[in-house]
Amino acid sequence: MIQDESLELPLLSKPRVSDVTLVETKAQLDEAVAVLSKCEGPFALDAERASGFKYSQRAYLIQVHRKNSPIYLIDPISVKDSFGDQCFEDFALLLKSDEWILHAASQDLPCLRELGITPTTLFDTELGSRLAGLPRVGLGAVTEHFLKVKLAKEHSAVDWSIRPLHADWLNYAALDVDVLIELRAGVANSLEDQGKSDWAVQEFANVASMQPKEPKIDRWRGMTGMHEVKDARSLAIARELWKAREFLAQKLDVSPGRLIPDSSIVGLAANPVKSRPELAASKSFSGRASRSYLDTWWAALSEGLNTRDLPPTRLPHVGVPNHRTWANRFPEAEARLKIAKPVMAELSTLHLLPVENLLTPDFLRQLCFQPPTEITTESVSDYLSDLGARAWQVELTAAALAKAFNNPQPAVETEEKTMTEGA
Repeated sequence: MIQDESLELPLLSKPRVSDVTLVETKAQLDEAVAVLSKCEGPFALDAERASGFKYSQRAYLIQVHRKNSPIYLIDPISVKDSFGDQCFEDFALLLKSDEWILHAASQDLPCLRELGITPTTLFDTELGSRLAGLPRVGLGAVTEHFLKVKLAKEHSAVDWSIRPLHADWLNYAALDVDVLIELRAGVANSLEDQGKSDWAVQEFANVASMQPKEPKIDRWRGMTGMHEVKDARSLAIARELWKAREFLAQKLDVSPGRLIPDSSIVGLAANPVKSRPELAASKSFSGRASRSYLDTWWAALSEGLNTRDLPPTRLPHVGVPNHRTWANRFPEAEARLKIAKPVMAELSTLHLLPVENLLTPDFLRQLCFQPPTEITTESVSDYLSDLGARAWQVELTAAALAKAFNNPQPAVETEEKTMTEGA
């Protein structure tokens, strides 16, 4: 039996920085900005949201730390209440003066952008750890690997919108930035030792410049279980129930799934009841708001049952078709994808990189589905660059993919040889 070495590591349950300060007013934020501006080095940053509890993805706590500074725990809700929407301008300007250190930056950047806080440059210890080949890249695992301490993480799924914030939650939040400056050094050294520093710089720049995605058309179609709803009338019911839930969730600032789950909507769309009492008695229609807002759900169900605005059973496809359909519908694209996968797996092993970081899977599928007319290293390089692949990714993959697409015969011969030997 293999013993988990992390169990033998010392537990870091309190931040090592002695001064941890909660910021709840504009005056306190101004003081924090003044202190941070006198310190040097990158900013260790983190943000806590209330995902799964609230409708919005806003930040309910922002943690910031700099070498020789206190750890500041900024309550953006309280600060805005005390001053207004422009309260973070000086803070945002200060943060543009140096690099940010975050763990899994893409998760925190959207809620910071809502407050007008955007990075100039950043270092992502999670993404950097992926590039360095670590098998586990959560903050706890990375801390164990580089700092040889076990990070207390018992409050990772709490409702950060609750006020006042619990003292032990604030302690947990402070820990997240307490380790980031040291982690950056460990990850950066590992990347340097492996010759991957430039790759990381390109990846971090890509994350820092990433813009929010356009919302999907007909987001209601993305509910879990919607593949079971096939006819237009049932789809209309699902749509109206989803819209009613979305409106109510936004009004109450509650995560939609905490009102009624997707399964209740999908089940009712597939097997609609005929009366309000029948809906009230339905055991499959559940959720904390299933009865308290029964009139809302009954009105939405009635609208779905009676509307003439029936949605199409299928939306016109945009972009590359789902690769799971290629075998029957697009055999040439499927053949290229089968050629590409072992090439990517070999490169992944060679460079100690996850395949998905070596090249965005969607870029690979687009290349396989509609490659350049003439497949050369140059044409594949240009194709991938136009899609958004970074220079280091293109350099590692383009030549190998072009060669494989132009010389598929060895793979076929190997397969035939294996079959012959097996016979």
